[in-house]
Amino acid sequence: MKAVIPVAGEGTRLRPHTHTTPKPLLRVAGKPILGHILDDVASLGIEEVVLIVGYRGSEIVEYVKSNYHFRLDVVEQKERLGLGHAIYLARPYVESEPMLILLGDTIFRGDFQKIVSQEGNVIGVKQVDEPSRFGIVEVEGERIVSLVEKPDQPRSNLAVVGIYLVRDSQVLFSALERIIKQGQRTRGEFQLTDALNEMIARNVDLRAFAIEGWYDCGKPETLLSANRALLELDGRKTTLPGNIVFDPVYIAQNALIEGSIIGPYVSIAEKSIVRRSIIRNSIIGESATVEDVLLESSLVGDNAIVKGTFKRLNVGDSSEINFT
Repeated sequence: MKAVIPVAGEGTRLRPHTHTTPKPLLRVAGKPILGHILDDVASLGIEEVVLIVGYRGSEIVEYVKSNYHFRLDVVEQKERLGLGHAIYLARPYVESEPMLILLGDTIFRGDFQKIVSQEGNVIGVKQVDEPSRFGIVEVEGERIVSLVEKPDQPRSNLAVVGIYLVRDSQVLFSALERIIKQGQRTRGEFQLTDALNEMIARNVDLRAFAIEGWYDCGKPETLLSANRALLELDGRKTTLPGNIVFDPVYIAQNALIEGSIIGPYVSIAEKSIVRRSIIRNSIIGESATVEDVLLESSLVGDNAIVKGTFKRLNVGDSSEINFT
């Protein structure tokens, strides 16, 4: 089995951070989003990963090569034509092998081993309150009978969460090839859901698998929400003499914290400096400096400097803010 991970998007909803850092390398709970995903892939014993890259793709490839030992295949999606198009580009590297597709901006927590041990083709789903915001599936028992991309009038509240186990990969690639050659677009893009519907029409069995731990990292508010959830799951205890810490938090060992109140739900990356500050529900990037401030629900990018007073911030990499 191969893992196929599309990471070509520009992450426009996470600007200004994605002006300088590709979205999959933004940190949450002490690790890049892609690091959480690849840790799960490695735990399954999968040895080969296919990355579909685009925006700042060389940085993503370098991160994977520097931190993991997968056999890595890389293909560039030169035009952003949709998820279906991105997956189709993996065809020469997957051929007829089973593949586990994992979206590069989503973190999962659950029994991955149970997912990959399933027979046939499996799509991860979760009940949601606003199904019109997502691709949704309609099911009969566990069997999927149709998929609809962001329906105006959803007939189900089971959202597709971005994990797909496809054993009949040749059929999926054949369906994607037809859609692309005939120019069949939904909402302006070649959709994976349309190809999966064609698999159903060809009498291929697709099954739904409930996923409990699903953390979307596509927007600042969902990135912070994922950070909170993952820190709670980690359960580690933190002691910093001279400071007050309210767990759960993640603080890198080489970060410098002085005279501050940290937490709950704070991640502070490597080489950062925090002095005389109160920080909660926030993510502080690598080599950032935060002094004499109260921060809440904030993202501070790598090498950023924040000094002064209470604000709610979304500060990109290599920025400097001084309220004094």
